[in-house]
Amino acid sequence: DNPVRITSPAKFAHLCGAAPIHASSGTRTRYRLNRGGNRQANRALHTIVTTRLRTDERTRAYLARRTTEGKTRREITRCLKRYVAREIYHHIAATPVPLAA
Repeated sequence: DNPVRITSPAKFAHLCGAAPIHASSGTRTRYRLNRGGNRQANRALHTIVTTRLRTDERTRAYLARRTTEGKTRREITRCLKRYVAREIYHHIAATPVPLAA
């Protein structure tokens, strides 16, 4: 509704619920998705990621590469949501905002 209040890709990702949250324990360092934020926006990001995993060769290559690094599919999906949120933010930031009269 108000793109002026979103001033960075991190803030947009947090608004969409795609910002990573540190969830480490012991010797393993890991992150999880933020459960807050706009659930509709998070669902849209999820739909984009699942579609890309089925159709986009670059995303499939990313999945294969990260799987060989030992990441789970859930962790890879979290990373991809963050990348997609960053791409969407740059499109929103590039769109001129009309001034209210």
